[in-house]
Amino acid sequence: MPLTVPVLPEGIDPAWLPPETFRPVGSRRTLVDGSGPLVDTVHGEVAHACAQFGGEVVVRGSGKSDASSSYDLVLRVAEAGGSGDSGPGLGGLGEPGSLGGLGGLGGPGDVDLGADGFVIERTDGTTIVTASGQPGLLYGLFHVVRLGENAFRGTRAREAHRPSKALRMLDHWDNVAVHPVMGQVERGYAGGSLFWQNGRARKELERVRAYARLLAACGINAVSVNNVNVHETEAYLLTVRIGEVADTARTLRPYGIRTHLSVTFAAPVVLGGLSTADPLDESVRGWWAEAARKVYSAIPDFGGFVVKADSEGQPGPFTYGRSHADGANMLAAALAPHGGTVHWRAFVYDHRQDWRDRSTDRARAAYDHFAPLDGKFADNAVLQVKHGPMDFQVREPVSPVLGALPHTRVAVEVQATQEYTGQQRHVCWLGPMWSEALRFQPEGEQRERVAELARGGLVAVANVGDDPFWTGHPLAQANLYTFGRLAWQPDADPHRILDEWIALTFPTASERLAAGLRAVLHGSWRTYEKYTAPLGVGFMVQPGHHYGPSVDGYEYSPWGTYHFADRDGIGVDRSAATGTGYAAQYAKPWAELYESAASCPDELLLFFHHVPYGHVLRSGKTVVQHIYDTHFEGVEEAEEARRVWAGLADLVEPAWHARVAERYEEQVRGAREWRDQVNSYFLRKSGIPDGRGRTIY
Repeated sequence: MPLTVPVLPEGIDPAWLPPETFRPVGSRRTLVDGSGPLVDTVHGEVAHACAQFGGEVVVRGSGKSDASSSYDLVLRVAEAGGSGDSGPGLGGLGEPGSLGGLGGLGGPGDVDLGADGFVIERTDGTTIVTASGQPGLLYGLFHVVRLGENAFRGTRAREAHRPSKALRMLDHWDNVAVHPVMGQVERGYAGGSLFWQNGRARKELERVRAYARLLAACGINAVSVNNVNVHETEAYLLTVRIGEVADTARTLRPYGIRTHLSVTFAAPVVLGGLSTADPLDESVRGWWAEAARKVYSAIPDFGGFVVKADSEGQPGPFTYGRSHADGANMLAAALAPHGGTVHWRAFVYDHRQDWRDRSTDRARAAYDHFAPLDGKFADNAVLQVKHGPMDFQVREPVSPVLGALPHTRVAVEVQATQEYTGQQRHVCWLGPMWSEALRFQPEGEQRERVAELARGGLVAVANVGDDPFWTGHPLAQANLYTFGRLAWQPDADPHRILDEWIALTFPTASERLAAGLRAVLHGSWRTYEKYTAPLGVGFMVQPGHHYGPSVDGYEYSPWGTYHFADRDGIGVDRSAATGTGYAAQYAKPWAELYESAASCPDELLLFFHHVPYGHVLRSGKTVVQHIYDTHFEGVEEAEEARRVWAGLADLVEPAWHARVAERYEEQVRGAREWRDQVNSYFLRKSGIPDGRGRTIY
């Protein structure tokens, strides 16, 4: 019997899998050929669609069937790939292509697709998807769903599809117990946790399974289910409460989602009663080995640990005079016998620094800590590095750490939840920003891109909660979908991915609706940048909750985020010649580019240099005039997006439209507040009036 497709409670948005997306599959005759739990999921999806749209599905467990003209669609697992093999989401996790081939489907030139890969072709009226493993069959089905009617038209040459990254992961910053400051979900802007409620795991898990379905449909295959800031309650998930994690893992598993857990480095002390958590202490290593053994007894396909150590108050190996490699390798050794991975976050810096000390630079910290450790991490240790050196700002350079660790497995971390980009109250589609970072070449032209260096995978901080629209702002769903698809294919055009999301979310959309959605989303990142922090300076936000403008909010703070605005100019001198030396952390082509204000790209100028307000940009404008102009432009663009959205009311389901319209009112209000505070601040600092004579307070 096929597994039942999750039925969402009334009032919950189906996101990019409304029933209509399955009409092309559900109205036809399909053969599902293979066996195993993910094949059962595929069968269930097709059977559910056929029940709705009048088609028929046949399931056969041989893995040897021939494509027949009696079927419109054949979905099969290749015999050599194994109809019951593991792969990401079910078993061992390796690099793409290391998990099994495609058997006898083609000649010696075939690409090894791994367990996630599949081939699609159409001939003699039949569309055939052949996967090299169970996960690949699931992804192949969702590929057919994305193609819609085009999957069943004409002929289609043989196309091989495989993910660029074996690991495509979400980190949920969810708290089991509601934190008195951060709440149920730290930096989450879509309600409470999907997994935890009132200090316990949720009992009703149908929506979690529906979430897994959405993630599989865009290619995500791993989820860490709790906050990287592991508080006391969350610490016990590793031991006496592992059964609650196992329940969640059981719910995610049918869609190939592998479960990970954030743990505290101090667990041997907090949970085990030891006097130390020293990673080189044999009793500590033994404690972790036994803890890992018990975790895998409860969750055989467990993915591994996520660790934030020596960062923002979290315990770590520095307490014992050990390195981060020592700490990560201890946990890697505990996980290795079970095929698990430790994701060790590189977000390490001094958050208690003296703001008066201009030689201290938070941007330098990750490189200073981790570049000397390259090659010292275990094979199953992944260093998880934020795409920028600071903290998910609307504009910052790509982290130099990503080019400094050629002998270390690195995962690139981005933030889908919009902590510094509007908190899912403002439209800010981040696909273009992520794409720019992934295409960046740390060693210069003709060298590897960030996406190629990310051999440990791609990770995003999740933006989903128990909100009826999943992401609070319905249009923020586009960020989650885009991340999944970029994690599968980092060199994909993000605008094409956005078109996919529009077509799946609104499968019967008119061209007017599609054009309207493109109009409000395509440039939304640049719009948000225009009315917030200019030219890469960052962090002009209200302290603590990080929503709304406060130009000096962190300026005299131990967190280390400054703009150094004075009467003469603005920006942080990070040059090697006269500043903090951060620019020299890059390889030569970029170090030379960033070193000089004359050559530094304008959009990053104030990140790297302190310049006079009269400094002339490549646009011909002075810095201060650029600040004035972009802040006025940003508000105008937000107002125009609100107007465009209002004009789509007759094309969008009323509750959906109303939620977005409500958020646009807040966005326009917030954009005006940003404009007026930032422009007034710099008028008062510089004494230079707006060249266009507009009202500045």
